[in-house]
Amino acid sequence: MKTRRLGDLEVSAIGLGCMSMTPIYGEPSEPEAAATIHRAVELGVNLIDTSDAYGFGANEELVGRALKGIRDKVVLATKFGNIRHPDGRQEVSGKAVYVAQACEASLRRLGVETIDLYYIHRVDASVPIEETVGAMARLIDEGKVRHLGISEAGAQTVRRARATHPMSALQTEYSLWSREPETELLGICAELGIGYVAYSPLGRGFLTGTVSDVEALGPKDRRRDMPRFQGENLQKNVRLIDILKSLAAKEGCTPAQLAIAWLLAQRDFVVPLPGSKQRRWLEENVAAVDLKPSPDTLAALNRAFPPGAAAGTRYPEPQMKRLGL
Repeated sequence: MKTRRLGDLEVSAIGLGCMSMTPIYGEPSEPEAAATIHRAVELGVNLIDTSDAYGFGANEELVGRALKGIRDKVVLATKFGNIRHPDGRQEVSGKAVYVAQACEASLRRLGVETIDLYYIHRVDASVPIEETVGAMARLIDEGKVRHLGISEAGAQTVRRARATHPMSALQTEYSLWSREPETELLGICAELGIGYVAYSPLGRGFLTGTVSDVEALGPKDRRRDMPRFQGENLQKNVRLIDILKSLAAKEGCTPAQLAIAWLLAQRDFVVPLPGSKQRRWLEENVAAVDLKPSPDTLAALNRAFPPGAAAGTRYPEPQMKRLGL
């Protein structure tokens, strides 16, 4: 497995996002999810990513159970601050006292003594970022966390966070149909020595070429609520997939593999984080690390998927307001 750097942290060139291992996109199987984590480690994937927001903590518990006996082989990442309540309410907290409480709860659910990479999941606009990062830095002093990260933050917030304490990684959505990070964030990461973890590199499954009708998704599938998967937006976006499929066929790979290979070709500090709850998709994704698409193919992808090509926003409007703060 090739490796890349997130600041001074060395990780596999591709990670494993675990969000879908608890119900969000269909109904997962815990035995298969655990087998997927074990297979990832066998293949050399060491960046395992979860959050206390996924499944109201159940995702961390699942990951913790799966890592028993192989904890020392992974870089374990989790997040805090994006609070989801069972009744559907959502809030964000970056208060210092909450940082300490959230970390203790994550350590307990994961069944570990230390978190390798601890992220601010969403920025709390009501709390100075210096307060939040300062509290996270104290976790490092206490031996509970090794490295810090931040997710879905705006450019100036990243700068202020980095000025408070070294940040190993910035994590945001980045893919062929979500190219907003190229405007400013990638440049800031290059300048400050921060690695970039690209979540949803396959557009929540859309760039696999297997989603063409929202009705094919399960009744509780979260994508039903996302604008890019609805109505005319979906019809427009499906046309983009036809181009991706054609180019993938020329490269002798799947659309998903080409989408990941394109991301890997953008910057040497970008680490794609595709989510998978099944071994077969994991293995397909990991194979993309060794692909080298031709310059013509990369250029064709850039023409077909310019910034703003996707119809619809990434999230419903209320959630969009919590991004880029």
